[in-house]
Amino acid sequence: MASITATAKDFFAACETGKGWEVCKAYCTADATFSAQAEPLADVKTLAQYADWMKGLFTPLPNGSYEVKSFATDAERNNVTAYAVFSGTHTGPGGPGAPTGKTTRSDYVYVMQFKSDKISHLTKIWNSGLALKELGWA
Repeated sequence: MASITATAKDFFAACETGKGWEVCKAYCTADATFSAQAEPLADVKTLAQYADWMKGLFTPLPNGSYEVKSFATDAERNNVTAYAVFSGTHTGPGGPGAPTGKTTRSDYVYVMQFKSDKISHLTKIWNSGLALKELGWA
């Protein structure tokens, strides 16, 4: 059985590089849920939807990348928290209009809750309003 830290790292890398649910599901329960208090994700309720949303983000932001700032395991609460900065420039099709050529560097946090050795819930903490403004989408 893989440690929850290793599973979280593998999931994070797959999700943050736009691999989608087909790859990410190996690290999650089949019914894994998702929550965020961010307007672009208001209707996203499952981790499958979120992983595919992230995959779709690489169409308008084809150079999307991330830098991990902190990665911590809370064994007592059976969760892993990742803090990172996502960067991308709107040069591809998609988004609310034609490519803006604008870039965002957006801080965010994932809290990945585990059931046994699989992610059962992910909460994303993200200031989406600032990211959308930086990209010229708001």
